[in-house]
Amino acid sequence: MIFTTYWFLAFALVAAAGFRLIPSAWYRQWWLVLCCALFHWHYAGPAGVAPIIVLMAVTYGAGLSRQAWAQVAAIVACVAALCFYKYLAFLIGSLVAPLDPTLAVRLAGTGTRLLPSLPPLGISFFVFEFVHYLIEVRRGHEPIRNPLRFVAFAIFFPSLVAGPIKRYAQFLPSLERAEERAAPASDVANGLAQVALGFAKKLLVADPLTTYIDHYQPLYDSQTLTGKWVIFAAIALRILTDFSGYSDIAIGCALVLGIRLPANFNWPYAACSVRDFWTRWHISLSLWIRDYVYIPLGGGRRGWPRRILNGAAAFALCGLWHGPALHFVDWGLYHGVGLGICTAYPHLPAIGKPLAAVVRRDALAGWVLTQLFVWVGWLLFFYPAGVAVHMARQLFGL
Repeated sequence: MIFTTYWFLAFALVAAAGFRLIPSAWYRQWWLVLCCALFHWHYAGPAGVAPIIVLMAVTYGAGLSRQAWAQVAAIVACVAALCFYKYLAFLIGSLVAPLDPTLAVRLAGTGTRLLPSLPPLGISFFVFEFVHYLIEVRRGHEPIRNPLRFVAFAIFFPSLVAGPIKRYAQFLPSLERAEERAAPASDVANGLAQVALGFAKKLLVADPLTTYIDHYQPLYDSQTLTGKWVIFAAIALRILTDFSGYSDIAIGCALVLGIRLPANFNWPYAACSVRDFWTRWHISLSLWIRDYVYIPLGGGRRGWPRRILNGAAAFALCGLWHGPALHFVDWGLYHGVGLGICTAYPHLPAIGKPLAAVVRRDALAGWVLTQLFVWVGWLLFFYPAGVAVHMARQLFGL
């Protein structure tokens, strides 16, 4: 991971020191943009930087134009770029291959020749932030006119590869304050503490758990029931500490600069309902999905069957955002349907109200049910559906 390389540590130290020591706001602005550009170039290379430069130019120009057609065209261009670079092979295999295997082979060969070996660095974050920006401008909010500020928003190095997903109306005021004056000592201290916490989660917990899982998961069937539950718990703890560790490092690095990024995790394993979980887990992504997918689809305004359908569609996209594989879609559908049921079950005849009363009266019951649901979902997140179901059944002796 980028954050755990020596190059990043040296780079972040120089970038933060320069930003604090430069006395002029104008020069600070340039320093930050140059540091972000160097970071992106170092890790993405020319093949990864070029598409993002094009998307930045298209998004910036469309925002300034204030023309609805230009903004819609820019949104389509951003989404098309994401689909091309990250999902082309997946779409060919899922949509074309079942209908025409020969055509799928030809398209896959063409894609292999056209595509770089890896998608452009951070393209999922770029596209979601650009789409958010264009939608908000289209709704009447003021666009970013200063090109340097737009570049800083687009390629801000702490959040480039692991989020959180920024909202420009929140990010720009914090950026402007940081450019005007050095971050207070309390921000620096709190930022360094959060960076240290992130590294501790990643290096001391997540990485050893990854080693444990990689060794014992292939031997899952031969484990005792206790051993299977230990592997199960290790998978759940690993993804929390790994992902929240990256977020802590990103948020902490930004805070050292005096720039505040949105919180991304808030004790998600303390949640007592699936809805509560999604207000605590990957908060910036769940809010993006809510605001730009779920609500535009109709949200919960047309009855609980439509709510479940909208939730499933929105979270299928959420799952696919994590990677081009069917098991991510399965995980998203699982959570989308789960959210819908969580909202709708109190209205079910006969059993709905009594069950809801039990959950309200006994917080422990709600917590246990929620964590079982979420943790079983991680099996779908990491493994094909058949393997995930097989592992889950063995946990309960089925």
